Amino acid sequence: MRRLYLRIHAAVLASLVAFALVAGLLWHLLGEGGPGRYAFEVAGVLAQNALPPVDAPAVEQQAALERLAANLRADVGLFAADWTPLAHVGQAVPAPDPGRERSGWMRGWGRPTGVVHLRDGRWLVASVRPEHRPSGRPFFLMLGLLALAVGIGAYPVVRRLTARLERLQAGVESLGAGHLAARVRVEGRDEVARLAESFNRAAARIEELVSAHKALLANASHELRTPLTRIRMAVELLKEGVEPRRRVDLERDIAELDALIDEILLASRLDAVEAREVDEDVDLLALASEECARYEQAALEGEPAIVRGDPRLLRRMIRNLLENARRHGAPPVDVRVRRAGPAVELTVCDHGPGIPDAASEDAFRPFRRLGTTEAVGAGLGLALVRQIARRHGGEARYLGHDGSTSCFAVTLPSGSG
Repeated sequence: MRRLYLRIHAAVLASLVAFALVAGLLWHLLGEGGPGRYAFEVAGVLAQNALPPVDAPAVEQQAALERLAANLRADVGLFAADWTPLAHVGQAVPAPDPGRERSGWMRGWGRPTGVVHLRDGRWLVASVRPEHRPSGRPFFLMLGLLALAVGIGAYPVVRRLTARLERLQAGVESLGAGHLAARVRVEGRDEVARLAESFNRAAARIEELVSAHKALLANASHELRTPLTRIRMAVELLKEGVEPRRRVDLERDIAELDALIDEILLASRLDAVEAREVDEDVDLLALASEECARYEQAALEGEPAIVRGDPRLLRRMIRNLLENARRHGAPPVDVRVRRAGPAVELTVCDHGPGIPDAASEDAFRPFRRLGTTEAVGAGLGLALVRQIARRHGGEARYLGHDGSTSCFAVTLPSGSG
């Protein structure tokens, strides 16, 4: 039983059953001190009036006892004040315990047996015959109906409590999935309500910190553009007086720094803005054809496939895949676009050594460069590929190395075309 509300509900019912059983037992054991005592006193008065005096002959007492027990359907015995038997009807019944002072139930006897102390000192003992012993079914039926009533009444209360916990759990899972604006409704004034308030405060703090981090990253990347522009202008002015090799290295470093800033800006913008800025039908094959034309050893095959999204981001996704194959793989690069049911799949394969399967997820993490320390790039290319794919409702993954080629694939939902 994994549901909390079912466990609480079962605990309530079990407690009710235990209470009813204990209450019944106590009523049976201690009932003579309550309403049962009054019933025994009434029975004693009636029996006293129906029986002859204590000094009447034994035959007269026997006859009176038989008349008294005629409709009782019980074994009845009459005892003197010193507990000696005077008369009995039916099977013999036990004498009251010595030292007993008042009427009540006799303990330790198998059948329900009651003792009535008459005013003249005699004792009347009545024991229910086995064939007329009352059934316990009414008691258990009443217990079942009571448990059913309490169960029906307690279920909405218990379910409401656990429903609040389930909504809190959903909020935690939503926050864990990256929805930083997730909040839960505060209901009531109990511990669960205080837990919800604590969660909302923590979620607001996390959202504030992450937003500040994104803003800092975006602003820092943007501010880097200014000194980079000044450096480029200075290099242009110094071209005549700088060694050709040094000038080429400097220009390459500036180009890499410019590309890095551009990737950081794009990554921070994708994190900061959830909705796509442009949403239109795009032919993925046409985009791939335009990007493959920029590379000498890139071959494209496939069929026209329409996806819905931002053409600028999709173009950047394809370019990053091709650039990754050029930098870390080996030519030729094979690009394929095909329909896969309700989706469109873009595959980019190269003839390089690939990456270990155990590190396939690391390749999509920002600033993770697999291989040697001299690896080219900052490790943002494939991370952007996955971000763009997920922004369009798809996914990017590494297909592995089959001995001759290593492939990356992006799956996107098919568009209206």
